[in-house]
Amino acid sequence: MAKTEKLIYSAIGRRKSSVARVFLTPGTGKIVVNGKDVNEYFPHKVLVLDATQPFGATSTEGKYDVKANIVGGGYSGQAGALRLGIARALVKATDTNKPLLRAKGLLTVDARVVERKKYGLRKARKDKQFSKR
Repeated sequence: MAKTEKLIYSAIGRRKSSVARVFLTPGTGKIVVNGKDVNEYFPHKVLVLDATQPFGATSTEGKYDVKANIVGGGYSGQAGALRLGIARALVKATDTNKPLLRAKGLLTVDARVVERKKYGLRKARKDKQFSKR
């Protein structure tokens, strides 16, 4: 008996301290993040729109199912990591998606992270209040 294999495109997206492992399969557009529906997982609709931006850029809404495991960071970083992971997986699915995603800046890694706190300061750059006397 022949085993039917399902096409799975996987990719990793990172943003701030969040890491998203994304698995893309041809389907009906269902997005599951850490076992929950994407609308249930993210508290704000804006984060869902941000995370699903690559589908709009490539006109592939409803053509792929997404299963993602996200660890670390907050909701904003997780949404950004998911967006990058979906974009990278779409490039693996079809090479014609790459120029469309590149033009919208969805394949560019946002490398900004929180700067570390330095000793002698209150925060990374904030100093103690100066008093002349």
